[in-house]
Amino acid sequence: MIATIQTLAPTSTLRPSTIRPGQAGFVRDVTAIAGRALRAIPRDMTAVVPPVLIALFFFVVNVGTLQRLTQHNIAGFSFKAFMMATAILLGVTGVSRAPALVLDVQNGYFDRLLLTPVRRLAILLGHMLADVAVACALTIPIVILGFVLGVRFHAGPMGVVAFVLLAALWSLAFSGFGYAIALKTGNPAAVNSAFLLFFPFLFLTSSYVPRSQLTGWLNTVAAWNPVTYLLAGLRSLTMQGWRWGQLGQALAAIAIVAVVSMTLCLAALRGRIKQG
Repeated sequence: MIATIQTLAPTSTLRPSTIRPGQAGFVRDVTAIAGRALRAIPRDMTAVVPPVLIALFFFVVNVGTLQRLTQHNIAGFSFKAFMMATAILLGVTGVSRAPALVLDVQNGYFDRLLLTPVRRLAILLGHMLADVAVACALTIPIVILGFVLGVRFHAGPMGVVAFVLLAALWSLAFSGFGYAIALKTGNPAAVNSAFLLFFPFLFLTSSYVPRSQLTGWLNTVAAWNPVTYLLAGLRSLTMQGWRWGQLGQALAAIAIVAVVSMTLCLAALRGRIKQG
C-alpha cells in the first residue's frame, strides 16, 4: 500500500489572486493605436483613394491647360514642377483617421478604451502617426507622375525625401482640425466638411501662378497665408535646390497651423474624456 501524503497550506495564508491591468508604456500605446488605425485602412479605401485621384486629375489637367500660357510669359519657368506642389497639397490635406475616430465614439469603442490603462494622449497620437504614414504613401503616386512628366528635383534624391516629409508634416498639422471636430461633435458629416477649411488656404495664394504675378488684394492675402510659404518651400526643392530660407519659412508656416489645430484638438480631447 502506498500512502499519499498531501500537505495543505494553512487556510489563513491563502489569498484570492487579483489581476490588475498594467500600463504597457507610452510608446507601446501609441504604436498599438497606430497599428490598429493602419490595419483598418484596407477596409476603408474610400478615405484615401479619392484624394489621390483628384490630385492626379488636377495635376494633369492644369498642366495641359495652363503650361503653354505660363511658360510663354515667364522664360525658363517649369510649370510642371510648379504645379506638382499644388497637387501634393490637394492629395494629402484633410486625409486623416478622424472619421474612423468618430465611428469609435459612436459605437462606444472610444469609451471602452478609456476604461483601459492606455494613455489618453496616445489615442490621439496613434491616429496621427498613422496619418503621417498614409500621407507619405499618398505623395508617391504624385511624385512618380511628376517624374513621368519630366519634373526633376534640383535638390537631388534627398530633396525628394524632404519634399515628402514636408507634405506629411503639413497633412499632420492640418489634421488637427479634423480631430478637433471629430472629438467635439462626434458627427461624421461635420468631420468630412473639415476639408472645406482648406479651400481659402489653397486658392488665396500662389497655387496656380507665381507670387510675383499676384497683384492687389490677392497679393496681400497671400502674404498672410501660410500655404504661400509652404508652396514656396516645396517648389524650391524641385525648381531651385536647397534654399534654406524658404524651407525654414515653410516649416514655420506648418508650425503655426499646427499650434492652432493641435490646441483645438487637445481641448476637444479633454472635453471628450470628461464626457466618457
